[in-house]
Amino acid sequence: MSVNKQTKPDSQEHLAYLKKVKQKRIAVRITQVAILLIFLALWELAAQLKWIDAFITSQPSRIWNTLVNLHDTGDLYMHVSVTLYETVIGFTLGTLLGTTIAIILWWSDFISKVADPYLVVLNSLPKVALGPIIIVWIGAGTKAIITMALLVSIIVTVIGVLNGFLDVSPDKIKLLRTFGASNIQVLTKVVLPASIPTIISALKINVGMSWVGVIVGEFLVSRA
Repeated sequence: MSVNKQTKPDSQEHLAYLKKVKQKRIAVRITQVAILLIFLALWELAAQLKWIDAFITSQPSRIWNTLVNLHDTGDLYMHVSVTLYETVIGFTLGTLLGTTIAIILWWSDFISKVADPYLVVLNSLPKVALGPIIIVWIGAGTKAIITMALLVSIIVTVIGVLNGFLDVSPDKIKLLRTFGASNIQVLTKVVLPASIPTIISALKINVGMSWVGVIVGEFLVSRA
């Protein structure tokens, strides 16, 4: 009987804790939605009262009407599908090439040291400024947009994934080296598994960067 009396309060406390966590999660979602609605309302109000130039900043009602018109004509889904296709291709290429380059830099300390200043310069280089050059080299079209998305995302992927590789515990790598493990074994057995959280974080950033690259490219060369 004493065991049951001790177990029951514990379960009630646990249920109360879970309820509190759920309420906090709901409160966060409600606050997020409220902030968005307040922002849209203030934006619309500022445009209606001429506090801002709606021709430059637009306004939620105009955006909604445009979306409805594009939906009615069927153009909305065509434009969305083109942008989605370009984003997926740019994201995939940026992730694969960036991860491959990061593996090469981890594999060879000499290449890593040689490439380090170039990575810093390329990372700080404004990719948008390369738009006109890309148009001259590749031409105005889908290839130029995908190239822009690739350039925006690949350097971020290389730096992020490489830092994840370098943060792996040296003791674990030394242990495998002691047992005669090769570079490929160290990479597949220790480095890659330990870097999965870093790679996932890089992928999250890479999606946004690829989308930004596509939007910039479409501003420059889109014909859709």
